[in-house]
Amino acid sequence: MTEKYHRWHSPNTNTDLEMLVFGTRGYPVILFPTTKGRYYQNKDFRLIESVRWFVDNGLVKIYCPDTIDDRSWYNKGIHPADRAKTYDGYDRMLVNELVPWAMHETGVNRVAVAGCSFGGYHAANFAFKHPEKVKHLFSMGGAFNIKMFTDGYYDDTIFYNNPVDFLPGNNHSDLWKMNIILGTSEHDICKGYNIELSNILKQKNIKHWLDIRPFANHDWPIWREMFPHYLSTIK
Repeated sequence: MTEKYHRWHSPNTNTDLEMLVFGTRGYPVILFPTTKGRYYQNKDFRLIESVRWFVDNGLVKIYCPDTIDDRSWYNKGIHPADRAKTYDGYDRMLVNELVPWAMHETGVNRVAVAGCSFGGYHAANFAFKHPEKVKHLFSMGGAFNIKMFTDGYYDDTIFYNNPVDFLPGNNHSDLWKMNIILGTSEHDICKGYNIELSNILKQKNIKHWLDIRPFANHDWPIWREMFPHYLSTIK
């Protein structure tokens, strides 16, 4: 399986970011790590290995970027308003840097986004904010309400990075053209977040699949089962 390492300075986050890219061609999948995870986490926990067949056969090209969780939502050393502003820079990085990069390399005009746990938040937030750029959303064990990180503070930047708040009023037509899968499990600590988001989508008549797997916990083994299944839905 082809693997390439990239490092670049992002003007939108004002920091250096690192990324692994797997494959040489195929549909572009931006795969986020879990809470404060690094660009190599999804490789280390064998999530990439679980979809080797798709990569080796040129069906997908997977981009695994760093996040800036420790500088944004998880940074208790700064005001919640600044946490949100910092994260907004990450969103601009995706819009202006990484997504155009992936689109250019693969020749598509809408990417797939995916992630486990807090990576599911990154994927869902980006997909619902920018549906014109996203064709497929695969969340595995995600949580989608960012208010737990804002210490009771609230402003417009938080609102527009909190999917359960901004999605009800978002009527972009491409939301109804997106392949949306919310993966969770019977004993997933984030199961309730997935049901809540599913209910919002139902109220808007947006087609999606709420995949609740039996017996499993909020952990990598079930995510390694989900991810290849979800990639098989890319058309």
